[in-house]
Amino acid sequence: MPERTVAVASASGLHARPAKLFVQEAARLGVPVRIRVGEKSVPAHSMLGVLSLGAVHGTEVTLESDAPGADEALDALVTLLSRDLDAEEALDA
Repeated sequence: MPERTVAVASASGLHARPAKLFVQEAARLGVPVRIRVGEKSVPAHSMLGVLSLGAVHGTEVTLESDAPGADEALDALVTLLSRDLDAEEALDA
């Protein structure tokens, strides 16, 4: 099963706006992806699930999917998590 591991770059981790952007992108891609911290794994398109992981800045998360298009979807989500979405929000303001 394809998987990628990435450290969460956003200063607030996967909370509030960064989690919302991640969940929206996961849903937009249309490929079922799971996100895991340690042994806890949740659907990437679930806001409550993603928030329940408690991923803070620097937490390593693993994304996995065995659906068609998984590699491209995982790469896109890794790219998103590798950015400090909090800092980007400050630039947009």
